[in-house]
Amino acid sequence: MTTLKTQQKWEIAIHISIWATILLLPYLLSSADAAYKIGGLPPAFFTLAGIIHAGIFYFNAFYLYPKLARDWHWWLYIPCAIAVIFASFALKYQLIARLFPEVILRNSGGLVFGPSMLVFVASIVYRRVSDGIRKERARKEYEAQQIAAELKLLRSQVNPHFLFNVLTNMVALARQKSDQLEGALIRLADLMRYMTYDTQATQVILQQEADYLKSYIELQKLRFSDAMHIELDIQIDSDAASLPIEPMILIPFVENAFKHGASWLEEPYILISLKVDGGLLTLKVVNPYDSHPGATKDDHSGIGLENVRTRLKLIYPDKYSLSIDDRNNVFTVTLNLSLL
Repeated sequence: MTTLKTQQKWEIAIHISIWATILLLPYLLSSADAAYKIGGLPPAFFTLAGIIHAGIFYFNAFYLYPKLARDWHWWLYIPCAIAVIFASFALKYQLIARLFPEVILRNSGGLVFGPSMLVFVASIVYRRVSDGIRKERARKEYEAQQIAAELKLLRSQVNPHFLFNVLTNMVALARQKSDQLEGALIRLADLMRYMTYDTQATQVILQQEADYLKSYIELQKLRFSDAMHIELDIQIDSDAASLPIEPMILIPFVENAFKHGASWLEEPYILISLKVDGGLLTLKVVNPYDSHPGATKDDHSGIGLENVRTRLKLIYPDKYSLSIDDRNNVFTVTLNLSLL
């Protein structure tokens, strides 16, 4: 809304500047020695004619053309346009005959009648260009609204998907009657607080997202204990820590590793590396998986990765690269994301 009002103010300022220049044209092009006349016409005539030209311009641009030409009523628009132009001719002729009888019309006819045609054509060009700009602006606003709605939907899908996975972990701890369940629930409460309140903003700072990632991994360590080797390496300097990032954009890659890397393997492990260098974020997640068909698969498999792929395309269309290597039963995801 503020941007629209600013654009409108600029447009009004431009119109005022152009018409002020036209009305002051004799004083800009002529001199006091020539009594500020142009082609034998006194400056007062240019002021009055300028008002007539402004009337032609705005009447055609904001009423006649929008009402008739837009709806393809050319059979009515053309005679109306001719009538407006000839009416301006007659009005300017009367001004000269009554107020400036000393003017020799045959010497100044081009300056009297020609501008009416030019102004009328200019009003058509202005209207068409202005309509084109407004349509393009409306199209972009619509696309922005569509993207915002899609992102809102995608974000709403992240939370239930995450919560489903974590609650599954809680069930596992409860079955084991683990003393770590209480700590896990407290950590889960912290994560839910982040998801509920902090992620409502369009973006969060990188340090918040990294802390969220660490809390999630600590929660997973409680579940797997020594049954899985989990290695986390986060390198974020103080300057990079305050960079903005889409909330919960990193967690799906780590979730996916725990979901599919925690299968019945002899030596399961997950390696997670998060580094930021010169505004370029690099996240690398490595985990082995069970290649047996259907292993760790369910109806919701892949929701997290597909979700984050879509969000990256919408928010960082030209600022990211995502590579997935799936060789020798080892799944490696590498995300490069420019935060500048």
